[in-house]
This record gives sequence, structure tokens and C-alpha cells, in this order.
Amino acid sequence: MDAGAGGMSQSPEDRITQPSMLVRAEEIQKQIQQLSGRDLQLWSIVILVILVLTSGLLALILPNLMWAQRVVHIDHAYLPQLFFGLISLILLFNIYLLAQKRNLNTTRLALIRELVLNERLESLSLIDPLTQLLNRRAMNELVPREVARSNRMGSSLTFIAIDLNGFSGITAKFGALEGDRVLVDFAKILRTVFRGADLAFRQGGDEFLVMMPDTAEEQADVPVHRLLREVDQWNLGSKKGYELSFSFAVAAYVTGSDAEDVLRAVDRKLYSKKHNLMPVF
Repeated sequence: MDAGAGGMSQSPEDRITQPSMLVRAEEIQKQIQQLSGRDLQLWSIVILVILVLTSGLLALILPNLMWAQRVVHIDHAYLPQLFFGLISLILLFNIYLLAQKRNLNTTRLALIRELVLNERLESLSLIDPLTQLLNRRAMNELVPREVARSNRMGSSLTFIAIDLNGFSGITAKFGALEGDRVLVDFAKILRTVFRGADLAFRQGGDEFLVMMPDTAEEQADVPVHRLLREVDQWNLGSKKGYELSFSFAVAAYVTGSDAEDVLRAVDRKLYSKKHNLMPVF
């Protein structure tokens, strides 16, 4: 397939499912919940011990306390030993309780740190380092989710495929560094034009995809024309030896189809527009 149409195709490596860090994040959250359950168990033990000790103290202090229909008589000579044993028991219990709380807090803190680090790594792995847009991996994860939601809710969902025109010529004439500047500037324009629930992805090279939830195909004309105006403004102020332009294609999700179907549809539209040299609106 030609370069214009090949933007949506996946290599065999892309099709290999790799374990997501989201799985580990869910495991950490479950472990934190289990630690909360252990906290509850410790507090239950504390309450039980308090009740037992309170009952023991009442039995020692009130010799006429009825316990199981019998009068408790305690030789006062044994009271010091009993109090000493009681105090020792309390101290040992407190040491045990503090040790358990410390272990729980240490484990919880370690899990929280790992969770935060995992989320940071997950975030970094979904962001293209050059343009700061969502990358191909993010597209592979988020597009099927949004397609499933649209199919379930019956809501509109529209995709815009965008390909920069003459990008290879720019890099060949002005260098790869200038090409990177073009990509960064175009990504900034995309973030300016598409906001809110719209998601912009860099698929690779000079190919981009915008996913617009709750948006019908005809409603995509407004942001597209806004994008064209922003690019015109960029060309007026850039004073470069070239002009920035792009080709685009719009495709709406059809209820009942899957993510690959709609991505192929918008890919074919973009390829046909570039292949047939159709004018950009």
C-alpha cells in the first residue's frame, strides 16, 4: 500500500499484544484495598481486646460482680501479680499492634509509590515525545474503547485523518531538524483547534488522526475550516521558504462496525484524495 494509505496499516510487531501497565495498576489498587481490610481487622482486634481487658478489670475491682451466676472472690495477695500480668499483656499487645501498623503503612506507601510511578510511565508511554500528542499505542487503546462506547450508546463518532503535504520535501531541503519544528508547530495548532473531548493522535511521521466523540460527520466541517485558517495564519507569520499544507479525510463511525473498519474507511478516503490529487478544501 502507498504511503498515503499505509498510515493506518499495522506491522506484525504492532499487532502483538503486549501486557499493559494498566493491569499492574489494577493489581496495586486491589492490594491497597486488601490492606484496608487488614486495617479493619486490626481495629476489630483492638476493640475485642479492650472489651476483654475491661471485663477483667471489672472482675478484679468489683469482687461482688456476678460472672456466670457465681460470685468472684479473689485473694488480695494475688492482685499485684494479676495487675503486673495485665500490664505486661497490654504492653505486648501494643508492641504487636504498632509493628503491624508499621508494616501495613510501609507496604501501603510502597504500593502507592509504585502506583504513581506506574501511572507516570503509562502516561509517558502514551505520549509522543516530539509533538506531545497521543501516540500510536494510545490510539490502539483509546479508539476501540470509544468505538465500543459509541456502539453501546448509539452516539455519534467521527474521525479525521490528516497528512502533511510535501513533508518529505521539507526535510530533504531544510533538514530533519526543520521537519521536527514543522511537526511540533502543527501539533500545537491541532491542540488549539481541537479541545475538550476531541483526541489528537500522531500515528507516525507526518500522519495524524483526530477522534471526535459525540460529533456527526457534517459537524466536523467547523473544526476543519478552523484548522485551515490556523495553518494560513502560521504560513503568514512563519517567513519560511515553504508553506505548510495538509490533506484530510473525514469518516463517521457506523453503528455495528468495529474500530478497524472506520479507520480503514478514513484511510481509504485520505488515500483517494491524495492519489487523485483532489483539491484540499
